[in-house]
Amino acid sequence: MISGLRMITHPRGLLPPSTTIQGLLNVTTPSQSLNSIETSRKAIDLSIRLGLVAMLVALSLAILMPFIMPVLWAGVIAVAVYPLYLRLERWLGGRAKLALTLFTLLALAILIVPTVMLGTSTFKTVQTISTKLDEGTLEVPPPSQSVAEWPLIGPKTYEIWSGASRNLSGTLNKYSEEIKKTSRWLIGAAAGAGAGVLQFIISVLIAAAFIANAEPIDRFLQKLAVRLAGKRGQGMGELAGATVRSVAQGVLGVAVIQALLAGIGMLFVGVPGAGLWAVLVLVLAVIQLPPILVLAPVAAYVFSEASTVTAVLFLVWALLVSASDAVLKPMLLGRGLDIPMLVILLGAIGGMVFAGIIGLFVGSVVLALSYRLFLAWLEEDFQLDEPANDAGETEEAAG
Repeated sequence: MISGLRMITHPRGLLPPSTTIQGLLNVTTPSQSLNSIETSRKAIDLSIRLGLVAMLVALSLAILMPFIMPVLWAGVIAVAVYPLYLRLERWLGGRAKLALTLFTLLALAILIVPTVMLGTSTFKTVQTISTKLDEGTLEVPPPSQSVAEWPLIGPKTYEIWSGASRNLSGTLNKYSEEIKKTSRWLIGAAAGAGAGVLQFIISVLIAAAFIANAEPIDRFLQKLAVRLAGKRGQGMGELAGATVRSVAQGVLGVAVIQALLAGIGMLFVGVPGAGLWAVLVLVLAVIQLPPILVLAPVAAYVFSEASTVTAVLFLVWALLVSASDAVLKPMLLGRGLDIPMLVILLGAIGGMVFAGIIGLFVGSVVLALSYRLFLAWLEEDFQLDEPANDAGETEEAAG
């Protein structure tokens, strides 16, 4: 009887007792099957589109990879000098093309003229030394006795210098391996410097294009910031530009101060060509290399020519000048911004460690934008919670 009740009629016969009404009700209808197929088709189409977009982005980045560093530097240069460009344009009576041409020529001259002069002088010096070596007429003057009194390196330097003054060819043969290694390093450094100058020339040209199209680029960046961060993205472009200018002013300000201090010290002890050495200190400070790289050879010269007391005082002065950026950077970076100086300083230092000199600007901008977005998110949540707290306090007062 019970088994008979569980038997269910089917067009093809009787279903077995194990089949239940619930199982029959769960049968997929044709419309549900069509919806499932359509959903799968849309998912496949979306996956294909996302894959194509990802492939295009990857290919675009690979194609632009050689230009990323010049473009980044061009952006930094354009943002840093744009206020000066606007002043030049006003001074020229609003002639934008003339102002842009003068800016480009001036920037290229600042890069190319010293490079050509330094390269020409170095080439002539090397050629003269090579000619005298071949003729056997190159002479090295003997060192003074004070060279042996230099700290740490004095005795060894005096020994090598004295040997070269007595027998130059023998000294060169004795230290041939060291000379070869030093020569290879110098050639590599010269090649790297040439590549760096070429990169900056390209960056200056790209920066000129950025300045010429400043307004469209500004609108594009504002739209991009709002698209990525919503209302919080408003004003992010101005903040990024102000951060870049602040870091540039801080870096240049520290470099100028260090060059002036170094020049004063060298004039005081009577170093010949003090102005040229001060310019080299300025260049090293701008590219974030310690000025002691220039001041150390100058200090060695002072030890060989001046009294020990004067030489020691100059060496201490050189060390203080080289280390002064640790005090000056926190004072100059972040001026004129509503971002804490510590945020800009940490971003600049961390960015330089992570990505080199360009990281000074990229790191500070990234950290400043992150700080601003975090504050916006924090204040928004606080504003949402504040009405609820006010309502609760009103109810308590009414009770």
